[in-house]
Amino acid sequence: MKNNSTFSVGIVYAILGVILFSAKAVMVKLAYTYQVDHLTLLLFRMVFALPFYIAIFLFTKPEPDQKLRPKYYLWLFLFGFLGYYLASLFDFMGLQYIKAGLERIILFVYPTIVVLLSWLFFKKRLTSNQFMAILVTYFGVLITFWDEIGVSGEGVYWGGFLIFLSAFTYAAYLVGSGWLIPKFGVLRFTSYAMIVSTLCILFHYSLVLDFDLFDYPKEVYYLGLAMALFSTLLPSFLVSGAIKRLGASTFSIFGSLGPVSTIILAFFFLDERITTLQIFGMCVVIAGVTLVSRKKKTN
Repeated sequence: MKNNSTFSVGIVYAILGVILFSAKAVMVKLAYTYQVDHLTLLLFRMVFALPFYIAIFLFTKPEPDQKLRPKYYLWLFLFGFLGYYLASLFDFMGLQYIKAGLERIILFVYPTIVVLLSWLFFKKRLTSNQFMAILVTYFGVLITFWDEIGVSGEGVYWGGFLIFLSAFTYAAYLVGSGWLIPKFGVLRFTSYAMIVSTLCILFHYSLVLDFDLFDYPKEVYYLGLAMALFSTLLPSFLVSGAIKRLGASTFSIFGSLGPVSTIILAFFFLDERITTLQIFGMCVVIAGVTLVSRKKKTN
């Protein structure tokens, strides 16, 4: 009975975590309607979340059996810069040009990039089935672009490329940081990385803008706070809780809810329309990523 209850709670956590993460793109697009630039909006998101991650860092203890060498902190800075600063920056930039639903579909290909990077740099075996699944995934992305190009013009190419860079940098972060996370612990590592990312954003902002942060409509601040709490902080704990109760393999099944939930939310809140061809492309992407993820776990 206890195991069934734990499993059920894990399913609820997984669904809520994936949906809340996927809602971020919709909130970004809503904020852009108030004429806020991407860097300021990203700054609001990270600064509003920062106190919570500092608290987590202060109230968690380092792993007792790990000796943290100075070079580990240098690697930690690199991964925080790569996985949370660059990936978020490219994502927010790309959302200026493409629809929220299309953004989520492109981001969803990151497991295929993880497989390819692991094969290129760590010589992990790439099976023919994995290779075919990766081709299927990118064919699905191409299908989703097909109708969008005629509607959105050339900007969709640039926006799609930026979102792909976001997926690539996040995949590189996952591949590179796997060995480092156990040394710090998940919560402490995430807190460090988020603090590093926030410092990078503050530095970037100081170079190009003048910290005129108090003249935006109140809706911009509400959306920045909502992104910080409901699409950054809360889902990170829900996903961790889901993985703990279900295991990574079972949790990955729920990942396909991300593109679907984003498209549904964008339909209701942004009035984004998706064509039958794009729905078909989304299904192809989900199928390809699912195949890649399954093969990756069994090899």
